[in-house]
Amino acid sequence: MVISVSPPSPRDTAPLKILVTDRIMARFGAELGSAEDANSWQFGPSWSESEVIAALPDIDVLVCSAMTPAMAQAAHQLRLVHVTGAGYDKVPLDTLRAGVTVANTFHHAAPIAEHVIMVSLMLSRRVIPTDRSLRAGAWRTVGTDGSVPFHPSFRDLTVGLVGFGGIGQEVARLARSLGMPVRAIRQNPGGALPDGLTLDWVGGTGDLPELLATSDIVVVTVPLSDHTRGLINAEAFAALREGALLVNVARGPVVDLDALVGALESGRLGGAAIDVWWGAPSDTGEAPPSVARLSTFDNVVLTPHYSGHARSTFELRAGDIRANIASLVAGQPLINVVHTSA
Repeated sequence: MVISVSPPSPRDTAPLKILVTDRIMARFGAELGSAEDANSWQFGPSWSESEVIAALPDIDVLVCSAMTPAMAQAAHQLRLVHVTGAGYDKVPLDTLRAGVTVANTFHHAAPIAEHVIMVSLMLSRRVIPTDRSLRAGAWRTVGTDGSVPFHPSFRDLTVGLVGFGGIGQEVARLARSLGMPVRAIRQNPGGALPDGLTLDWVGGTGDLPELLATSDIVVVTVPLSDHTRGLINAEAFAALREGALLVNVARGPVVDLDALVGALESGRLGGAAIDVWWGAPSDTGEAPPSVARLSTFDNVVLTPHYSGHARSTFELRAGDIRANIASLVAGQPLINVVHTSA
């Protein structure tokens, strides 16, 4: 949802000093600025924290995915922190000086929904074990081996959405276009649905067990909070329809890792696709330890939190950032404001 609020009053018409520390957004300099842009841009995607802190005292706008409390304390004239995605949990809101506005940006829902459909097809048609078998020289189909299962048609599978925000809605649209029944739980089950979108059933957050028991593909899209941490736990897996698939594109800790491994080992869970993780990669690019716990299962699709990484996602995000900076210069309202420090 786009929220528009008035920014702090502009000090003057002087160009802004802008620092971009996000590694991905630094690759979109042309989309962020223009030849007519009078602002001063610095790009430090590989800078250390100390280098960023040294540059921050006279920076007006920080474009970042994360910010430390020490950075916030060093930013004496900061006016806008523009995070480069939807999540702003890595910005120390309580440390920002008074008058600093924080804004975010989106545009990842459609690519993530495409990813959900892709991995669901991979799991339902056993692409990973079938690929490995063929590479090993075995031609195993229902025509050559009676133990090979038939795969289902998508229109015979019900999608259950845990969360019905932007991502959930895009998944629902794609699933509907494939003839799939779609069910969802949301905070306000009686709320209006987006134009042109219908669901077979809508429940509240207390109806999670019913959703799990009636869905063949469960897609987790809720944000991480104190209420959603560990939401998909051992009790949830016990309520799950046997053989169902789980797709998590929310945050790793929304799903209890031990319970997930247990459900895979027992066979109750038919497969899983995990794009979000418990822990972060190391500075040298090593995967978090949680990856190793799931890598032995051939009915699990593992991806490095890349489901929304379409080029269009970042081009559109750069456009949002550019527009907000232009509005800040002009003293106009900003969009996607999530916080203003008092």
